[in-house]
Amino acid sequence: MVAPMSHPPAEPIRHDWTLEEVGALFALPFMDLMFRAQQVHRAHHEPNSVQLATLLSIKTGACPEDCAYCPQSVHYQTGLTRSALLEVAAVREAAGRARDAGATRFCMGAAWRSPKDRDLKVVAAMVREVRALGLETCATLGMLTPEQAAELKDAGLDYYNHNLDTSAEFYGEIITTRTYQERLDTLDAVRAAGIHVCCGGIVGMGETVTDRARLLRTLANLPQHPESVPVNRLVKVPGTPLADAPEVDPFDFVRAIAVARVLMPRAHVRLSAGREAMSDELQALCLLAGANSIFYGERLLTTGNPDVERDRQLLARLKVTAEKAHPTEAADAGPAGAGGAAAGHASCGHEASHARAS
Repeated sequence: MVAPMSHPPAEPIRHDWTLEEVGALFALPFMDLMFRAQQVHRAHHEPNSVQLATLLSIKTGACPEDCAYCPQSVHYQTGLTRSALLEVAAVREAAGRARDAGATRFCMGAAWRSPKDRDLKVVAAMVREVRALGLETCATLGMLTPEQAAELKDAGLDYYNHNLDTSAEFYGEIITTRTYQERLDTLDAVRAAGIHVCCGGIVGMGETVTDRARLLRTLANLPQHPESVPVNRLVKVPGTPLADAPEVDPFDFVRAIAVARVLMPRAHVRLSAGREAMSDELQALCLLAGANSIFYGERLLTTGNPDVERDRQLLARLKVTAEKAHPTEAADAGPAGAGGAAAGHASCGHEASHARAS
């Protein structure tokens, strides 16, 4: 019998990273960076466990924002079929199928700049129904006011997804219809309401390595780390401005995951958009780098569909097991500055935009 590897001692949780320090992590030899990321990961997480999250688009298309990666934007012609806000019963049914397929978190994404109050009441009812099934709940609905965040909290929402997407310096090249500060304001409203934060970015939009370092430094230096940090690989959709963006080197993508793991040790680092086109070997490298959350069955939400079966086979080959759901622990993130307990467009946002377009 081979004894399990012992966990290395945990490094202190920091919120004072310099850009030079983050840049130095990106510049490490690949094997050294992977080794450090594994040390950090094992100090804070079960090394052979992954969270399975399923995503449903509850309102598709006609978004007034001009995010250059998104087929849901009204500014671009991508052949997307628009749909109105789903009925609560339909969402509950989809969540039940996701749970039966093995998912433990259910994410609901709506293509809004910000929700209207009447729509938010419907989403709050969805949250209550999904949570009653024993699933963790997540939503990505665009910008929120403090009052809207409080309403979602009252409904029992566990996580809110709202990505920064990229660095503040590169942001204007990707989005012009809202500011970086507006995104940060939404994160503040969500955190103040007592909802866990899900926030990350997209790799492959033409940004530099320094932009990636700036994005991750911004997240890591928040007073409290996001509990969930989605790292998306750009999915190039015809009709969007980024349809012809250059390919990202797979090792550069893995580096972004590894640096996120080192900077935010307790977060769930989510392998998000772009995973469908990744080889099993690349996905395994991402898990080795510290990713411990994936979207699962996000297209059909049924057991036995090809996406789910491929994931099951891969996780079985790697001997990686699924985490349990803990929806009743949502809001117990600890005091500000503690770095969190575990850990839109947002993780859900970029992934949702492409799931809806398919």
